[in-house]
Amino acid sequence: MTSVDASGAAPSGPATLQVAEPVDPAELARLAELLPDGLVVVDADHRVTLANAEALRVLGCEAEDLVGRSLAEGLPLTDKYGRDWWAHSDPWTGPRTRTGHLETLLVAPRGHEVLVTARYLRSAETGTVEQVLVGLRDAEARQRAERDQASVLSTVAHELRAPLTSVTGFTSSLLRRWDRFSDEQKRLMIETIEADATRLTRLITELLDISRLDSDSLNLRLGPVDLHGLLRTHMVRYELGRTAGAVQLRLGESATRDGLPQMWADTDRLEQIFFNLIENALTHGGGGVTVTLDRGDALDGSPESVVVFVDDEGDGIPAGDREKIFGRFWHGPSNASTGLGLYVVRGLVEAHGGTVTVTDNSAGGARFVVRLPAGLPAVLGG
Repeated sequence: MTSVDASGAAPSGPATLQVAEPVDPAELARLAELLPDGLVVVDADHRVTLANAEALRVLGCEAEDLVGRSLAEGLPLTDKYGRDWWAHSDPWTGPRTRTGHLETLLVAPRGHEVLVTARYLRSAETGTVEQVLVGLRDAEARQRAERDQASVLSTVAHELRAPLTSVTGFTSSLLRRWDRFSDEQKRLMIETIEADATRLTRLITELLDISRLDSDSLNLRLGPVDLHGLLRTHMVRYELGRTAGAVQLRLGESATRDGLPQMWADTDRLEQIFFNLIENALTHGGGGVTVTLDRGDALDGSPESVVVFVDDEGDGIPAGDREKIFGRFWHGPSNASTGLGLYVVRGLVEAHGGTVTVTDNSAGGARFVVRLPAGLPAVLGG
């Protein structure tokens, strides 16, 4: 394919021009039907000679509405300002070094948007245009992606605005009316500011992690990990400022009997995984949370694995939603979280070569099951 600039012009020179060669019409029609995109062929007299089935589908018309008609009559495209596209970009006028135009979003005759490209085939180098090949593509996928992007931006803005409003409001009140508040009121306001600032930091971290996960650029700092000690430290943190016993840590039967295998992982990322899972269980579970650590079977070539169960006392997660909850910005009925935590959890677990799933526990609540490969790298004798 020839490179062209924004105006549709290509660098001059013999290598840049497309020269038309005679093609059997029947063979051209057969090949056109094999293309995944729509194709409309226009001859030197500005008349449409061919339109494949995909082009007719994209345009929403029949062959008789297009084939045999002039380009301006059969395929009247307009730009977003309502201007006639072919008058604005006439293939038969202008510099003879032009080879086509880049993909452009235009309005089709029936009023819907389509993506249009064109290639100009000339009789000779810098000769007259003998054929115009017009490529047509449905714009629905791009529009859907743009809507999704707008939805993500709206969600992020909403999640950032709420804690920022709280921080700004309380900070402003403290600065202007410090002497009017009691020590207890000041302490409560400062604790709220700290909590909202922590929430903002966590949200920004999750957004950065999503970007790294989506671009496959997440870097893990691997090293030996004492997962039991890491989770025990988490339990101590959760006891501070919460009801005693809200989170319980246990060892499974195999771990109690044989101990836990050594692990080689990113300590910070594991902390993030289990912080998100426990926070999710406390927020949506409606009661205490039990974390059980045990030995598991072989996983992804590892001779053994470590499995962690996070059980809550809520109503559980409907079977139809158990995969959805790991999606970006997915909210349950309560809408009480950012919708990022579990997406990040799955990405970080899979980055370690593990898996995370959700099912029901024996009490009817949700059970998240995290399996991580165990053992040390071969270079360390693992």
